[in-house]
Amino acid sequence: MNDLRITLIQQSLFWEDKEKNLSLFEEKIDSISEKTDLIVLPEMFSTGFTMNAAELAEEMDGPTVSRMRKIAQRKNCVITGSFIAEENGMYYNRLIWMRPDGFDYYDKRHLFTYAKEDQTYRPGKKKLIVTLKGWRILPLICYDLRFPVWSRRSKKEDYDLLLYTANWPEKRSFAWKQLLIARAIENQSFVVGLNRQGNDGNNIYHSGDSVLLDYTGKQISDPTLNGEFIQTITIYKEALSDFRKHFAFFEDGDDFELNN
Repeated sequence: MNDLRITLIQQSLFWEDKEKNLSLFEEKIDSISEKTDLIVLPEMFSTGFTMNAAELAEEMDGPTVSRMRKIAQRKNCVITGSFIAEENGMYYNRLIWMRPDGFDYYDKRHLFTYAKEDQTYRPGKKKLIVTLKGWRILPLICYDLRFPVWSRRSKKEDYDLLLYTANWPEKRSFAWKQLLIARAIENQSFVVGLNRQGNDGNNIYHSGDSVLLDYTGKQISDPTLNGEFIQTITIYKEALSDFRKHFAFFEDGDDFELNN
């Protein structure tokens, strides 16, 4: 099968309340009656985008990862979103790619200095490309969106779907929308941008604007949805392959390597 069913959950979060958020998302996920392959949650979905890592961080056997594992097994799908991880006394904004049979993770590379994220968390150094139903997927986190080289599809790091989980404020929503379109067009890739909704504990409003774009930058998720919502969209790999073959811009691109 070359189809992939992706569920977007755009949701307001309870500020720094892990139990409420975990229970809320479990309820939301259990309400999904249709079959899905991948469920996408916001950045720091269990706490909100907070710098209070000393109180809220968890090790990898903590409640967030444990709850994600149980839900993924019960729903027989992948669940992804980021949380505050602690490892060897250091904190990471860590995306979990939770499968029914295990998980992978990615630590946010670009830390948002404007919010002093770099003073609390350590940056990641490695990208994660995962495979699901024959699709190669590159999951990234929020501020990574502003850095096209880190997101760039290459011969060495090829993928079919680019995914951003985010806490992106409404005051910069224009940039969010345009950058997602740019990433889709320049990489000839499907793109998911999954953002939170509502005010956070710093009274910063998030309009959501979660979206699924095709490889031309066209929105294929429902453009009329706003506020809190759940939507499942099916995408097709054959259409992507045909487009890339017909418009073989990728072959004319530059080879490069990143110095970490």
